[in-house]
Amino acid sequence: MALPEVNTATFAEQVLGADKPVLVDFWGPRCQPCIALMPTVEQLAQQNAERLKVVKVNANARENWELCRTQSVMGLPAYLIFSEGKEVKRMAGKDVTRETLVDAIQELFAD
Repeated sequence: MALPEVNTATFAEQVLGADKPVLVDFWGPRCQPCIALMPTVEQLAQQNAERLKVVKVNANARENWELCRTQSVMGLPAYLIFSEGKEVKRMAGKDVTRETLVDAIQELFAD
């Protein structure tokens, strides 16, 4: 399942204005950890499709540099979870694994 792409122009509507929580995958085409985790992120998107929206942002694309700056994305991979228009969780760097992503999603829906 390919994840929908979001960019600077569509971020506010697609992420901040979403009617359910959103996991945003900030990635880059030359980022090996990003590429390695992409199948996991796609699988989690499929498994949680009813309650979680999952999108990706190409952080290396020039048109998304401002978005990365405003969201304080300083390194890749970076995974931000938004709920009701606000960031509620951030995971970044080489320590992000399938388990940390699964745990974050479970924590989001623990209530």
